[in-house]
Amino acid sequence: MKFKINPKIFTLFNNSSVAVIVARNINNAHYNPDIALLTSQIELKLRNEVNLEELSQHPNILPWRDTYRKFGSKPSDYKSSVEALARVVLKGTEIKKISPLVDLYNLISIKHLVPVGAEDIDKIVRDLELTFADGTEEYTSLGSQENDPPKPGEVIYKDDIGVVCRRWNWREGERTKITPETKNAIIVIESVASIPINNAASELVDLVKQYCGAEITISYLNKDSSEINI
Repeated sequence: MKFKINPKIFTLFNNSSVAVIVARNINNAHYNPDIALLTSQIELKLRNEVNLEELSQHPNILPWRDTYRKFGSKPSDYKSSVEALARVVLKGTEIKKISPLVDLYNLISIKHLVPVGAEDIDKIVRDLELTFADGTEEYTSLGSQENDPPKPGEVIYKDDIGVVCRRWNWREGERTKITPETKNAIIVIESVASIPINNAASELVDLVKQYCGAEITISYLNKDSSEINI
């Protein structure tokens, strides 16, 4: 299995990159109160440092809004995953606890204000690719059973069956979502406009090792290296 990025992504979205973390033999089944405490601390820190009314102009958020516009998605209607998650926190709501792995990558997302997502490797068919939709791909949103195909030209993650995540990082799909039974996962941390992601990736690797007992490899994809074997 390969993970690859269409080279046109780097042409259209200058200085974009993706940290790719492959975690195998993880324990994702049991709620951990230590992760919840860490998340609460980061939520409080975000509320103290960032104003909700100014979030859209934050240097880690504004480039994603510009990126969404470039592939035809209005950021006022479709927000990047990091902006959507930060807005939940800044409105005073705690992030929903899902599973150790998901809780950890959400924690890193709001701490570093970068988009982070993950998929169950064992549910991906053949290769995983970050590319542009032609509009015919099948996609079922989280919690849904209805096909909701992407728009032509939309940035998507896909495998040989269909879309894994729409609008780059806007909404993940039902088919490959992380569950408590997930044993092997691919985690991506995404950057545009040279937003730093290395520290976020390193910190997430340490946390997943500590709380999920995973065997991990990490790679960085960019215009000079756009494909890896998983």
